[in-house]
Amino acid sequence: MQFSYHKDSSKDLLIVEGELYKYLFKIRREKQGEFYFRNLQDKNIYKYKLISIDRKKAILELIEKKELLVEPKKYLHIGWSVIDPKVIEKSIAALNELGVSKITFFYAYYSQKKYKINFDRLEKLLINSSTQCGRSSIIELDFCDNLDLFLTKYQNSYMFNFSDNLIDNKKEDINTIIIGPEGGFYLDEIKQFNNDKIVGIDSNLILRSETATIAVASKVLI
Repeated sequence: MQFSYHKDSSKDLLIVEGELYKYLFKIRREKQGEFYFRNLQDKNIYKYKLISIDRKKAILELIEKKELLVEPKKYLHIGWSVIDPKVIEKSIAALNELGVSKITFFYAYYSQKKYKINFDRLEKLLINSSTQCGRSSIIELDFCDNLDLFLTKYQNSYMFNFSDNLIDNKKEDINTIIIGPEGGFYLDEIKQFNNDKIVGIDSNLILRSETATIAVASKVLI
């Protein structure tokens, strides 16, 4: 763990309790030394020292504040067609570690409308991911009802699909790209994109939605 998350990081006194208390003082058994925290809202990392502890909480005192920005070098916004939330939850940490800046979920033609995104659950997973990889923020999460509304808002979007137009040759131009659900894109959705805005990889294999999302992030960001 590179740091711990606490929403009140930056305050002179920090009260640690609940799950974080159990992790730091029951599992890791840390009773002395320095503790590093971020609030994931500013650029700073905060160093604290333990001044008191009991069976349910610990009180830490701020001893140093330092600006330390650890962020992706490139911006990437993924429009991800809604799929099974359990699958999204298994993939979201990897996308955070790869450096995806934003994900906007939307219902595509083949999306199952019964699936609902639990943003609170995803945010918790993203926070845990950032504490491990050292990132000073988490992926920004958003939602859009359908592709039409998404493209109205993000007009310079690319589509990831089968194409001889390889993503490797367009990666410098791609800031926003959409990924289809299981079953791929509907023909009318594909027709909304010019051929030069549809990109693929050098493979004739069909990728699952979550595999495609990680592949795109890897291609564009690394």
